Amino acid sequence: MMVLLGVSMPAESAWSQSSDKQVQQAKAMRLILKDGSYERIRQYEIRGDRVRYFSVERNQWEELPVSLIDWAATENYARQSTREALARANEANEKAAKERGEEEAHTPTVAPRLRIPEPEGVFLLDTYNGEPELNHLAQNGADLNKNIKRNILRGLINPIAGSRQTVELKGQHARIQSHVLTPALYYSIDPSDPSTPYTAKTAQSHLRIVRCEEKKGNRVVGAFAIAVYGKVKQTTQYIDARVEMVSDYWVKVTSADSLQPGEYALVELDEKGAMNQFVWDFGVNPMAPPNPAVIQQSPDRSEPALLPKSRKQ
Repeated sequence: MMVLLGVSMPAESAWSQSSDKQVQQAKAMRLILKDGSYERIRQYEIRGDRVRYFSVERNQWEELPVSLIDWAATENYARQSTREALARANEANEKAAKERGEEEAHTPTVAPRLRIPEPEGVFLLDTYNGEPELNHLAQNGADLNKNIKRNILRGLINPIAGSRQTVELKGQHARIQSHVLTPALYYSIDPSDPSTPYTAKTAQSHLRIVRCEEKKGNRVVGAFAIAVYGKVKQTTQYIDARVEMVSDYWVKVTSADSLQPGEYALVELDEKGAMNQFVWDFGVNPMAPPNPAVIQQSPDRSEPALLPKSRKQ
């Protein structure tokens, strides 16, 4: 290792007053000497026949004759180091962009600073007091396991000869009420779930909005008359709706026209058009009180917070 000359340096202020000083930021953080050794540096400056540099190893300014530096090797290393740094930066940026894309696909943004908080379920996008908010819709139906979140086709109407069946929901009103006449429903689809016979691209044929009828204090989603020879006649008030693909994991369901105030349900159909009796119910009522536990806009793009407290109108 070459013995360094002129390790003791004058004050930095003296160098800063020099009119012919050239200060350079070292891209490679390395000065390569002609004997093959090198100095790890933070920056350097050239004045006449001397080069002054800040040593990373010793954390101080030091000095060497310019003639001892292999400038060609130093510049070659700097170019190579710059290329490698750019390649690492590009790789990191591509990885970050991919991760952001995957996050957006699983928990998409549905309004400014408002994103779906979990990768599965059904959510209704509402506006209350001029502010967008998300409401989680629970599945509703007979003998329903309340922990079910995914869109699993189960509980299909069982054709019993000569019978009449209805899909009824208890109570006159759904727990969640939309304060706008054009709510958007976000419905999750797991493309790896073998029990789901459709994807986000083909969900148009499997999702419907139904207007419920009031019957003895309950809500009827659909009625089915089954003849003795097995033919099923279904009476259901389907609403013309659009099903749009948001990502491979989500679709957006909206009515083609404004909905009239009343009670509704999002229903799922199998390949033959048979309806799942477990549905996602909601109402439309601009005068309804605030919904409980809504998900509101996040001030800084962080995860939306669940607000369990009700607000005053």
